[in-house]
Amino acid sequence: MGNETKNVSVGKPLATGAIFVAPSGAAVPTDAATPLAEIYKCVGYISEDGVTNAVTTDSEPVKAWGGDTVLNTQTSREETFAFKMIETNKTSLEQAYGSGNVTEEPESGSLSIKHNSKEKSVYVYVMEVILTGNRIKRIVVPVGKVIEMGDVVYKDNEPIGYEITVSAAPDSDGNTAYEYIASAK
Repeated sequence: MGNETKNVSVGKPLATGAIFVAPSGAAVPTDAATPLAEIYKCVGYISEDGVTNAVTTDSEPVKAWGGDTVLNTQTSREETFAFKMIETNKTSLEQAYGSGNVTEEPESGSLSIKHNSKEKSVYVYVMEVILTGNRIKRIVVPVGKVIEMGDVVYKDNEPIGYEITVSAAPDSDGNTAYEYIASAK
């Protein structure tokens, strides 16, 4: 089989939202076709830089007598997902500042946000991407936690954004993320 241009895609978000979160313990999606449960909340618009998925591994060489490297053993692996939320809403602010630090007045929609060093909660993260050929890719992080927050810049020519890095910890099967691809409906 030769090269297939139909398999080349760019990372476009779904019009209905691209990144969704649910509290730890929520049912984890196992395909790309089943609609997400209502417990999953969209964080809103993401900056034009999209999502960066980084996998970092370290290894250590094993040397034989005489100095030859005869084996490399993996000593660590970390997977992260980084993105900047440019919509200011309860869900995006909870990801940036912690779920216990954001309150919303239901009638007025007013928000109050506390800045502190409290530990962030674990969430299930789902990222949905449109692929070429009317296909959808769903990336699922079953055990995700915000480990880093970037600077929030207030400037008259760019949107206010909340840049976060989510660490993907292994689930009970030892997997940090899952990817599913299906035809879009």
